[in-house]
Amino acid sequence: MSEKREILYGPLQLFVMGFPGNQFKGEIIPAINEAREKGIMRLVDYLFVIKDSKGNVAAAKGTDLGKKENEQFHAVLGALIGLGAGGVEGAKAGAKAGAEFGKNDKGFLRKDIKDIVAKIPNNSSVLLMLVENLWAKKIKQALVNADGIMLAQGMLTPELLVEIGFSLAE
Repeated sequence: MSEKREILYGPLQLFVMGFPGNQFKGEIIPAINEAREKGIMRLVDYLFVIKDSKGNVAAAKGTDLGKKENEQFHAVLGALIGLGAGGVEGAKAGAKAGAEFGKNDKGFLRKDIKDIVAKIPNNSSVLLMLVENLWAKKIKQALVNADGIMLAQGMLTPELLVEIGFSLAE
């Protein structure tokens, strides 16, 4: 058996939701807050961008992470990316760069916002949420403790099932 390690974070998931015609009225906010209050999920980063019919833009962003936790979280992300890019030395450099990013900024960068704004049509809004699935953290820990590995994951949405049906019909 390999040495056990403590799981620091639950699985992460990125949601990108569009609201054509700026039909966002806030109905989703109580559902998000309920999941946060129940400890099911936490918002690692979120970004809401609204573009009016003339192309004027307003944006709001935030996180549920505190300053120190944000720094630690980004250090872990940087280390993992660095490990893949350059082995142990890459992990060390990635952790340092990630921690510095997390210390100085929270979440999505201005460049990210500009890229998103350029892609959404006038009179539309978009909500991006990077969510930590807290409900799955214990399952992830149990998998590690059992020397198991995640082979695949994904979301089966109704739209995906319809697409599968279309493909099968062809």
